[in-house]
Amino acid sequence: MKALIVGANGQIGRALVAVAPAEVRVSARDRAGLDLTRPDQVRRLLREEAPDVALNAAGYTAVDRAESEPEAARAVNEQGARHLAEAAAEVGARLLHFSTDYVFDGGLRRPYRAADPPHPLNVYGATKLAGERAVLETLGDRAAVLRTAWVYAPRGRNFLLTMLRLLGEQERVRVVSDQIGAPTSAASAARAAWAMAVRDDLHGILHWTDDGVASWFELALAIREEALRIGLLGEAAPVVPVATEDYPTPACRPRYSVLDCSDAREALGLVPDHWRVELGRTLRVVADG
Repeated sequence: MKALIVGANGQIGRALVAVAPAEVRVSARDRAGLDLTRPDQVRRLLREEAPDVALNAAGYTAVDRAESEPEAARAVNEQGARHLAEAAAEVGARLLHFSTDYVFDGGLRRPYRAADPPHPLNVYGATKLAGERAVLETLGDRAAVLRTAWVYAPRGRNFLLTMLRLLGEQERVRVVSDQIGAPTSAASAARAAWAMAVRDDLHGILHWTDDGVASWFELALAIREEALRIGLLGEAAPVVPVATEDYPTPACRPRYSVLDCSDAREALGLVPDHWRVELGRTLRVVADG
């Protein structure tokens, strides 16, 4: 099997490269190598590579900035996804597309199933939802969407690395305590994605996160505790819980966006580790440099 990874320099893209199955021939492209906003370039590369499956880990992920740059977010998350799906259709490739818990509004008080009606609260979520639909409409049963949530990794821009910096710089760190989700390591999401990608019988939407739930405040506390325990931080500022209303951001975020992953667990035969276990693994990678 030959696989093309798109967005190879992002958090999930790097993880996809790192945990790729030995039997898969991988070609990886970052934005410099494949710009999804340029449909001619996308079609040309897909013809040259002729992959059996493409994994789209590219995305405009700056949630707050998307509110003031909706066209830039749409160009990648919606139109770029459509360009890739159309090119995949031309060469007979399957496509696995990553999406987000932010397609939901957080109004439910149970984990969201893949079939639950989406209702995004922000531009980022709306453009990711439009991208999902473009991929599924274009490729039908040759497309799969993997929604994940609260992704972090040892490199890049993410909550984990931001917290480590703030814990070492500030006198106290204020973190929202009333938004609930499932922290997920990029490595975990990548392992689930490969389990889907090598199966040509899987299509439609699946959810995958690490086990357990947390607020952003609880995640920050765990980062502080583990970073101190392993010596990644010599000392750390205290973490202070605040309400969403006391920490305004340009983009509105769902208060509860836990994903029901039971369908994916059954279909893939995988059981995710608890998010604290994955967090510990990732922090050790950070500590090792």
